Amino acid sequence: MKARNIFLFILPVLIALLASGCTDPNAVIDQNTVIENHNWSYTNKIKYTVKIDDPSITYNLYINLRVTGDYRYSNIFVLIHRNGPKLKGVTRYEVKLANPDGEWLGQGSGNLYSYQVPFQANFKFPEKGTYEYEIEQNMRDNPLHEVSDVGLRVEKVK
Repeated sequence: MKARNIFLFILPVLIALLASGCTDPNAVIDQNTVIENHNWSYTNKIKYTVKIDDPSITYNLYINLRVTGDYRYSNIFVLIHRNGPKLKGVTRYEVKLANPDGEWLGQGSGNLYSYQVPFQANFKFPEKGTYEYEIEQNMRDNPLHEVSDVGLRVEKVK
């Protein structure tokens, strides 16, 4: 009976330790949003809030994308809207998804291809505070079919 009580006490502690050990200490944010029915419309801007506590260090910013094997283009254009203390603007980025011969450049798993593409390297935020990022698809198709997930990663430069 005593051994069972010890096991029941230790099990949650071990699970908590394992879960906390799996996080990336350099990541400020690394989140993805599922695109409903794999149809990304212009009006579905994916929003993230990034809290910066130390503006004296540099950061790398990435867009995360996941498309299905049925995505019909070799690239995707996105608009990234930035808003925060002393930082406002919109920039258009092209993300290459496949070679001209059709070979996917992302990491494949089943019928999904994942991408984590840098869009700002060694970036210094102007000051401490909360910044908002919105990612908007900027292709001719509306909705854009076969986009599974869209996300943002901000990490401290090592």
